[in-house]
Amino acid sequence: MKIRIDPGKCSGCKLCEIACSIQHSNNINPERSRIKVFVGDKFSLPVLAGPYTEAACNSKTSLVFNGEEINGCLLCRASCPAKVVFQEPGLNIPLKCDFCGDPPNPQCVKWCPSEALVLEE
Repeated sequence: MKIRIDPGKCSGCKLCEIACSIQHSNNINPERSRIKVFVGDKFSLPVLAGPYTEAACNSKTSLVFNGEEINGCLLCRASCPAKVVFQEPGLNIPLKCDFCGDPPNPQCVKWCPSEALVLEE
């Protein structure tokens, strides 16, 4: 199971970050979210913390998305064991996506108004 991300549909609203933080900390605290939305001038890119993104390592390349060059490492670094990006504030404990429980009920997918996030088998 994985969460498919379509950055072309992402509006940058960050409702996914809010929903995830509420699920995991019972309050609105995007610092505790397991998903982050990186917003550029011409694009928004949601990135999950965990081994569920299945992004290839692109750390030695850059790519162009909607006319804007971005560091290719941004696509996989949340899943890369060598680069923990999301950490519990003040504790340095890595935060990983857990699909919001068992059975999976990812709140980021549920609350994404643009369907940029889709749960797939």
